[in-house]
Amino acid sequence: MASHIRWEKNIGRRFQLRELHVFFTVAGCGSMARAAAELGITQPSVSAVIAGLETSLGVRLFDRGPGGVELTPFGRALLSRVQAAFDELRLGVKDIEFLREPAAGEVNIGCPESISAGFLSGVIDLLSQRYPRVSLVVASIDTPTLDFRELGERKLDLVLARLATPDPKNLPADYTAEILFNDRLCIVAGRDSPWARRRKIDIAELANERWIISPSDSPGGSWMAEAFRMRGVKFPERCVTTYSVHIRNNLLATGRFIGTMPESALDWTAARFGLKRLSFELIAPPWPIAVVTLRNRILSPVANLFLDCARAVAKTANQGERPQP
Repeated sequence: MASHIRWEKNIGRRFQLRELHVFFTVAGCGSMARAAAELGITQPSVSAVIAGLETSLGVRLFDRGPGGVELTPFGRALLSRVQAAFDELRLGVKDIEFLREPAAGEVNIGCPESISAGFLSGVIDLLSQRYPRVSLVVASIDTPTLDFRELGERKLDLVLARLATPDPKNLPADYTAEILFNDRLCIVAGRDSPWARRRKIDIAELANERWIISPSDSPGGSWMAEAFRMRGVKFPERCVTTYSVHIRNNLLATGRFIGTMPESALDWTAARFGLKRLSFELIAPPWPIAVVTLRNRILSPVANLFLDCARAVAKTANQGERPQP
């Protein structure tokens, strides 16, 4: 026990940030040679640092091979803690920068295209007016998915996501979610489409039209399949299956296609592309848009400014209003 306590008291002498940075880089590169090139030092220097860490810990951190190196179970355990430690240090620097210059900094966001084309655009518009010195880096994520790898790797501060369930407790244990608002799926056509002038539409009438629909394994795709099934008609055979908002908007604008679109995206694109929601009420469960963060990770002050703006836009999302800057 005494030996254990002495070791922890001497941890600063056992581990130096430079050595942990070398370890982190080797793990990311999968090769000591590539890590040396990235760090701008010699390969023997990298090898010596890794050997020193392994001697201090009394375990092998990497398995060496002709193709490079691979983390051992001991190395993977250390990597997860080093990754968290570097992330906390980075956030600490951001906190200091925020105290020195409030309302400035950078936020890294993950977001699917269906949200970035609508709701996120509104958040960015408000954020840029309230806090013009805040920068955003937006990374596109696949949808539908609850495997936010870059969030787990702490490359993203938060993710805006569509949840397949209204209960955020069904998320993986590593994540926590705050539901911002419930979106709805709309059936949409171009304003020049003859269907845009109809006051009442039976979905069975639309079965032979050209459709733009999300993949069948997505919530929107499955809800549309169920709507056609309940009406006793076959799922449209003439359709384009895509998540792309750009393809959807451009084809719908021709007036020759019918498609589905989240209401939050339609609010932001209807006027620009000449789109109109058809007079058909689709029966579907709530479709929550949520902000997902890594559990037990404290967000930076600048990320919280972004969240404040997201909540403000969400509050008015279904009221056709814009929050004041």
